[in-house]
Amino acid sequence: MLIGVGNEYRSDDGLGIYAAREICRRNIPGVIVVEENGEGAGLMEAWQEYDRVIIVDAINSGEASGSMLRLDALLEEIPARFFHYSSHAFGVVEAINMARVLNRLPRVLLLYGIEGKQFDVGPGLTDTVLKNMPDMLSSLERELRSMTGSATEAHA
Repeated sequence: MLIGVGNEYRSDDGLGIYAAREICRRNIPGVIVVEENGEGAGLMEAWQEYDRVIIVDAINSGEASGSMLRLDALLEEIPARFFHYSSHAFGVVEAINMARVLNRLPRVLLLYGIEGKQFDVGPGLTDTVLKNMPDMLSSLERELRSMTGSATEAHA
């Protein structure tokens, strides 16, 4: 499962939504794609029946905007500051931490993101994020195909 998180009407916060739509368009066999707004309980509900999950969301870690990040939530702690633009007090990081405590994490839980530049109200991603989307999408597609055993070549 791939979960695209965000709000497409808050500039770079829409990253996960746009990525989910593009991965869905690529029609990778065996991959379920959903869009979520980042509310933690909804995320936990969405992934509960899946053992391999990738979450895509815009991040704010202090790195240069456009930087791509891939974290393994089972091996690494996800700093809450990465998602301080979330409008939810119980968001991605809190959902992961709660699921860890409740022993309800998927067997594989990966987090992909691109460092956002702007999170103000307004549609569309900034040029910095858009420039790095193709690389992230290629990485996501390779990862998803390896998870599902799909032998088809990834899109360039």
